[in-house]
Amino acid sequence: MAGRSPRWVFHFTPTSASWLNAVEGFFSIITRRRIRRGVFKSVADLQEAIRRYIKEHNRSSKPFVWTKPAQTILEKLRRLPVSFE
Repeated sequence: MAGRSPRWVFHFTPTSASWLNAVEGFFSIITRRRIRRGVFKSVADLQEAIRRYIKEHNRSSKPFVWTKPAQTILEKLRRLPVSFE
């Protein structure tokens, strides 16, 4: 087995990662608006539909509006325990 590349590479991603919440919403929207509504004859057709959706989505993008003041967010971050294992 030495010298062989593993077929599967596992990456640990904490489920509490805040970016997961945002990307889950995006995946839900793209699934509802583009993937479920489409009929794709090949993987290439599906990939192209996804690329078109992302291009259209980026054209009409809007800035994220924070719902809490920066100071409140920073204070909460300071209270978190720092642990990198």
